[in-house]
Amino acid sequence: MSVKIYHNPRCGKSRQTLQLLKEQGIEPEVIEYLKTPPNAQELDDILQKLDMEPRELMRKKEAEYKANGLDDASLDRQALIEGMVNNPILIERPIVIAGGKAALGRPPEAVLAIL
Repeated sequence: MSVKIYHNPRCGKSRQTLQLLKEQGIEPEVIEYLKTPPNAQELDDILQKLDMEPRELMRKKEAEYKANGLDDASLDRQALIEGMVNNPILIERPIVIAGGKAALGRPPEAVLAIL
């Protein structure tokens, strides 16, 4: 089974999740999403696998959230996804994809459910 992790090496939870995967004998494909952000279709697919709405996956305390008007409650799903594509720092991390499923590594052990 191929496993991907959308990873930020500066994030403690992301590092812990990557370590947990390796302890399970898994060498995931590591995607540093700040350098290589998902496109809108990929992000929409990830959201569907997570069974989440865009705002649920957004880091609302980042300055970019308000600076880009993403706190506007009238924005639709596509506008929020585009906001995350254009400002990947707003995407909560880490996200692990395995076997057609996805999990947010908060806490890191949450990803074990999809392995």
